[in-house]
Amino acid sequence: MDSSSQVSRRCELYCQYLHSCFSGNGATDKRKLVEILTTRNLQELRFIHQTYNELYNQDLLHILYNAQRNNPFARVVYLHMSEPQARDAEIVRTVLIGGNVDMNTLIEMVCTRLSLMLQSIKQGFLSLYNSDMEQDLSHNIKGGFKEILLAVLKSSSHCGGKVDMSMAMCDAKTLYEAMESGKSLDQKTMISLISQRSTEQLKAILVSYKQLYGHELSKSLKRNKCGPFGKDLSVVIRCIQYPEKYFAKQLRRTLQNGDSQEVLIRIVITRSRIDIKEINNAFAAKTGWSLESLILRVFNHNTTDKATGFIAEFLVALLTHN
Repeated sequence: MDSSSQVSRRCELYCQYLHSCFSGNGATDKRKLVEILTTRNLQELRFIHQTYNELYNQDLLHILYNAQRNNPFARVVYLHMSEPQARDAEIVRTVLIGGNVDMNTLIEMVCTRLSLMLQSIKQGFLSLYNSDMEQDLSHNIKGGFKEILLAVLKSSSHCGGKVDMSMAMCDAKTLYEAMESGKSLDQKTMISLISQRSTEQLKAILVSYKQLYGHELSKSLKRNKCGPFGKDLSVVIRCIQYPEKYFAKQLRRTLQNGDSQEVLIRIVITRSRIDIKEINNAFAAKTGWSLESLILRVFNHNTTDKATGFIAEFLVALLTHN
C-alpha cells in the first residue's frame, strides 16, 4: 500500500471517530479524538474535513456547529477545525450583534491580527454574512475606539511589501509632533497615519518612536493632555505592539469576571501555533501560573463533568504540540 493510500485510510478512520462522536451514538473515545485533532496541522485538518464530506455527504463543520449548542466539546472541535479567517469573522460577528459589545474581545480580534490575516477576515465576513465588517463595527460601537478600530481595519488594505525603517522613523516623528505641537492631541493626523500603514509597518514605527524619544508611545498617550481618546489609542497601540501581553491581560481579567472558560478556549485555539508560547510566558510573568495550570483549574474544578475534562485535555494538548 503506497503512502497516499495509507494517509487516506487513516483519514477515513479519523472521520469514523468524528462521525461516531457527533453524528452517531457518541460512544467514541474522546481522548482519541483529542490526540488526533491536536496533532494535525491546518492542511491535515482540511483533508479530514473534505474526506468526511465525501464519506457521509454531510458538512462536518455544519454538524459540529449544530452540536455545540448541547455539547461543549463540539464547540472546541468546531473552532479548531474551522478556517482561521472564517472562525475569526464569526467571533467578530458574534461580538458585534450581541447587544452590549465586548470591547476587550473586539480589540483583541482587530488588533492582534497581521494585516494580511485581517484582510482575509474582512473578506470572510463579507462572504459569510453579506455584510461589510467596517460598516457593522461603525454602526455598533461609539466613542474613541470606533474611529481607532476603523483606522486599523482600513490599514489592512496596505498589507504586503517590506517594512520601511526610514519611513518608520519619519512617521514616528509625525506622531510625536501630533502630540507635542499643540495644546491637545492631533487626532486627525494620528488616525490618518494609522489607517495608511500595515500592522507590520506600524510596529516598526513604534520601535522607532522608542528609539528616538526613549519611551513608549502608549505611555505618552496616557497623559491628561491626550484626553480620553489618547487613553483609548494607548490601549490599541499597546495591543498591536505587544499582543502577547494583551492576551495575558485578557486571561487575568477573566479570573475576576467569571467568563474564563470561553476566553481560554478562544485564545488557546486561535493563537495555537502562532504565539501561544509567548502568551504563556507573559501570563506566567504576571501571575506565576502557566496556562496549563490555569486550564486545569478552570475546567477541572467539577470532576463529575466529563465534557469540561475533555476540553481541558484538548487545550492542554494544543499547548503541548504547539
